[in-house]
Formats: sequence, structure tokens, C-alpha cells
Amino acid sequence: MSVEQVSIEDLGRELGERIAETPEYKRFEEARAAVQRDEAVQEQIDEFEQLRAEFMQARQTGQATNAELQRVQEAQDELHSMPVMSEYLDAQDELEETLEAINEAISEPLAVDFGGEAGGCCQD
Repeated sequence: MSVEQVSIEDLGRELGERIAETPEYKRFEEARAAVQRDEAVQEQIDEFEQLRAEFMQARQTGQATNAELQRVQEAQDELHSMPVMSEYLDAQDELEETLEAINEAISEPLAVDFGGEAGGCCQD
């Protein structure tokens, strides 16, 4: 491995460490931990995931109904309205905005959107 490659990888590690120190990342981690600790939220997540799985299975067999879709949407709304989950979603959105800004800063001098294009095949 070349000295330049090691230096670039070191910069990448440093960037990751610096991101982990941002208020946005810390808020996200705290919110995620709160969601994981909250039994009521975990039960609501399980219920939502079960309803969604059942709906997806019914949809694949052509037996899904609008009423079932509405129930999945209602369960998601209930989950998202829980204060702990709402805080988690807000923190996640804020972190995603920060990471997008970082992606743009990295991509700008390279004229490549690494978050969007670099992982896929050629794009016209």
C-alpha cells in the first residue's frame, strides 16, 4: 500500500472520528439508545413490523386490501407519534442532513457524487 493510500485512509478514519464527535451524531446515538431501552416503543415497533410483514405477504399474493394498508399506516403513525421515537426520527433526519453536507463537500472537488453514483454502474 502506498504512503498516499495510507494517508487517505487515515484521513477517512479521522473524518469518521470527527463525525462521531458532532452534536448531531451524539444526539442520534442518545435517541437510538432511548428507543432501545423503551419497552413500549419496542412493543410498538414489533407490532408495526408484524403488520407490515403480513401486509407485504398479502400484497405478494394479491390479497392485500386498502383496510390493511390503512392499518399499517396507522400503526406507523402511532409509532412515530411516541415522543421517544419522534426524537429518534428527528435526530436521524438531522444526522442525515449533516452527512449529506459532508458528502457534498467530499464530492465537489471530484465532480462525483459518491453517495449517489460511485456505488452504481455508469450513469448518463
